[in-house]
Amino acid sequence: MDLQVKEAGGFKYVDEGQGPVLLLLHGLFGALSNWQGVVNRFSRDYRVVIPMLPIYEMSLKEAGLEGLCRFVEQFVAFLSLNNMIIMGNSLGGHIALLYTLRNEDKVKKLVLTGSSGLFEDSMGGSYPKRGNYAYIKERVEYTFYDPSVATKELVDEVFETTNSIPKAMRIVAIAKSAQRHNMAGDIPRIKAPTLLIWGLNDTITPPMAAWEFHRLIPNSTLRFIDRCCHAPMMEHPEKFNDLVSDFLKD
Repeated sequence: MDLQVKEAGGFKYVDEGQGPVLLLLHGLFGALSNWQGVVNRFSRDYRVVIPMLPIYEMSLKEAGLEGLCRFVEQFVAFLSLNNMIIMGNSLGGHIALLYTLRNEDKVKKLVLTGSSGLFEDSMGGSYPKRGNYAYIKERVEYTFYDPSVATKELVDEVFETTNSIPKAMRIVAIAKSAQRHNMAGDIPRIKAPTLLIWGLNDTITPPMAAWEFHRLIPNSTLRFIDRCCHAPMMEHPEKFNDLVSDFLKD
């Protein structure tokens, strides 16, 4: 099914299904559509909610992890969400960790996939170059084990974003904020059961980062997906969803 985007209270978001709340947080170059497979599978039994993070609209002063975490807190308050399962990819995982540490009473479980917070090779070690389509195409393909997953539509979307000076400035500010914010000293306080799903071929947050998350988060389970890079829910949606389903049933 196509995702229906709602607008209310100054927020843009997807809200599908009924039941326990599954809150999904996308990454820096992510979009609501990244979670299409998760929505299709879990909206039968869960209330799947996906806020569009204001990465390109927030003020430069607010552009960073703190500002994004406050945004999620405001969004959760607006929809009166509680007892949530939070799932985050890449930057979204980083925000999920920060949110959970601040609001542990609202989080029942965590699912992190390719999360930043310990180590991240953002955009392959460099920031986006404006106006260079070939470079942007290469960097988007770098996110996936199978470059064909990086469709022309996806590359065009990232190219348009990085070609905007105001958007590019916010991307750089947020990326630097995430790289500065190492959570090794904080995440041992995470109490929620946590599932780590990692691409075995992740080049951006490599498997060593997954093992370190597993070591530091007390009640965590680590699962790898082979022939998979930084966005398992997009590259291997069925395998990803099966792992999530087993975790949620426990």
